[in-house]
Amino acid sequence: MKFRALLLGLVLCAAAVFADPVDGKWSGSLSTPGGDFPVAFTFKADGAVLNGTMAGMDGMDIKIADGKVDGANISFSVTLDFGGMPFKLEYKGVVSADQIKLSGDAGGMPFEFVVKKSQ
Repeated sequence: MKFRALLLGLVLCAAAVFADPVDGKWSGSLSTPGGDFPVAFTFKADGAVLNGTMAGMDGMDIKIADGKVDGANISFSVTLDFGGMPFKLEYKGVVSADQIKLSGDAGGMPFEFVVKKSQ
């Protein structure tokens, strides 16, 4: 019985050690000419596939698409809806233990920002 409890404890610890560092909630801000704009993401890696959401301006979650994980590099896109007009944003990022450096493109205008792990 003690052996099973010890084995279960080791398995649970190993799962935590091998959890993907991108998994979780991330937040930060994007500097724009009109001021800083809050950004927040929730990510979950499933092998080389990245799933998750981005918090929209209205507080609703926007599902990410085309999510990929390649080592410390991630990429994904989100499509925003502006009154029935879709607007696609492409993101690329580099994940470290406590932050993700993201770059994106909005209609030919590149931008960069950093999000930090919030959970």
